[in-house]
Amino acid sequence: MQSAVLAWPRSAKRFVVVGLDVCLSLVATWLAFTLRLDALHRPTGAQWGVYGITAVLFIPIFIRFGLYRAIFRYTGQAALIATAKAVGVYCVLLTAILLWQKWIGVPRTLGVLQPMIFLLLVGSSRAFARFWLAGLGGVGEASKGRFLIFGAGTAGVQTASAMGISGQFELVGFVDDDAAKVGRSVNGALVFGPSSVERLVAESGVTDILLALPSASRSRRKAIIESLRFLPVHIRTLPDWADLASGRVTVQDFKELDIEDLLGRDPVPPNTELLTRNLAGKVVLVTGAGGSIGSELCRQILAEHPSRLLLLDHNEYGLYTIHQELQGLLELRKLAVELVPLLGSVSSLERLRDICKAYGPHTVYHAAAYKHVPLVESNPAQGIANNVFGTLNLAQAALEHGVASFVLISTDKAVRPTNVMGASKRMAELVLQAIAAAQTESTATCFSMVRFGNVLGSSGSVVPLFRQQLAAGGPLTVTHPEVTRYFMTIPEAAQLVLQAGAMATGGEVFVLDMGEPVKILDLARRMVELSGLKVRDAEHPEGDIAIKVTGLRPGEKLYEELLIGDNPTPTAHPRIMKAHEDYLAWPDLEEQLQALQQATRADDVQAIKTVLTRCVHGYGEETQLLGQ
Repeated sequence: MQSAVLAWPRSAKRFVVVGLDVCLSLVATWLAFTLRLDALHRPTGAQWGVYGITAVLFIPIFIRFGLYRAIFRYTGQAALIATAKAVGVYCVLLTAILLWQKWIGVPRTLGVLQPMIFLLLVGSSRAFARFWLAGLGGVGEASKGRFLIFGAGTAGVQTASAMGISGQFELVGFVDDDAAKVGRSVNGALVFGPSSVERLVAESGVTDILLALPSASRSRRKAIIESLRFLPVHIRTLPDWADLASGRVTVQDFKELDIEDLLGRDPVPPNTELLTRNLAGKVVLVTGAGGSIGSELCRQILAEHPSRLLLLDHNEYGLYTIHQELQGLLELRKLAVELVPLLGSVSSLERLRDICKAYGPHTVYHAAAYKHVPLVESNPAQGIANNVFGTLNLAQAALEHGVASFVLISTDKAVRPTNVMGASKRMAELVLQAIAAAQTESTATCFSMVRFGNVLGSSGSVVPLFRQQLAAGGPLTVTHPEVTRYFMTIPEAAQLVLQAGAMATGGEVFVLDMGEPVKILDLARRMVELSGLKVRDAEHPEGDIAIKVTGLRPGEKLYEELLIGDNPTPTAHPRIMKAHEDYLAWPDLEEQLQALQQATRADDVQAIKTVLTRCVHGYGEETQLLGQ
């Protein structure tokens, strides 16, 4: 029956609601007469006119207040307030008519009594419709999720209210560490202290815990998550505020925990002056603009109001996607920035020269690179051609056309690398260090490098892989029990890159503070446990999800490092350090680059690795390496 009602045309639904309100108005009039005259009312004379007036007077008022445009199953406090206002206006008009006409047998107090009863009946009808229709497609009592909401503040209360109409969960209560709230109730639900959570999970069958803590710091969220991770419940966080406000939130709409919550590192506010220094009013070129880091750099650069933003990528679809997204941001924010999508590869020196000549970029962010370790290990010549000689080509074009600032996006895998990808990125750093040292004042392009670890959510990142494997029922694959990695969010990394580049004076290698390294095996265990599942292993054969160790891939290290040397120098930003590392003078490096180029053109893998071993500190050593 609910489905049939919801399938009616909108005009039919409005007609039924108006008809229902007319009936309720007549009932309210009859009750008002009966209560006022203290006898069952049988209308006579002018009293019939009052019935007629009350049956039609409210209709234009309700229409004006938009009460017949509301969706009943999403009716909330705002709709009830609008109804009360409309009935208030109706009360004033009805009272005025009765005082004006002074009909015999019609008490003047009817002008107040009838609207009061009418408001009660209309409000009750809307509440009934809300809860009746909200059950559409609902779940049975046995399959309902039982929720605890961690956070009894505004966000938690609004979430409980929005979810109340979905019929898909039962709220057990709130959890809050504010002692003043513990023991009290919010909309009929008790507020418990954190120490009661384990007991509630065991005794009340709690299946899910929702974190409603939008203002909590990451370190605070991490502490809460760690206290809950061993409970057999699924831990999730708030959906978008727009979904909450619509009232159409279901259990499935709650987001899985962001991995940032597990890292527990609070972001450092950006230095506005550093962000704008090389961007505001400038022509800016981003290579690899369609990639994970390149696209985020473009988003953040756009917010600093450059005069023109050049997007360079060899991937047509990636370039199209970021260009369309940035066009939407321009229109939304009403920014006066010219976007120029440029198809091309950094392997083509002529294409880079043409771009620099035509557009004269002031600042270049070089994010174009092959970065997946196993792929570059299998295709070393292509990796060298793109990562090393692509950087050399871009640096040469930048020097020829007066680029003021050139920032290379590097990686922690460039430090004592055990794979071709890492060695190729260190060679790219050496190229820029040597060029920077050999420059004269007349050809002064400020070259710098920014080195950081893994970014969360980038293509090939372990976190999306783990989520896919969880959804498929496992197993989660880890290459080695002792593998650790540094992690940072893409927006945080891009923001720090922009600030580090602005601090450069020439030839610096900047290193981002990535916090503490994370053991990948521990990360896998956390993701299983926070999904309300148990890890299946030798000690717990009854568990839900297995974790499988697959062995290190060719060129993969157990531990990543950010520094080759020691004693990095602090900078004006607490998360950015400056490394002090040796490099080759340009004449010596140029000779090695010629040998490397010959080996690359001949696709001579052994010769490529020989040159890398001579130039790159640590490459060729078998430390921390399996499979090479």
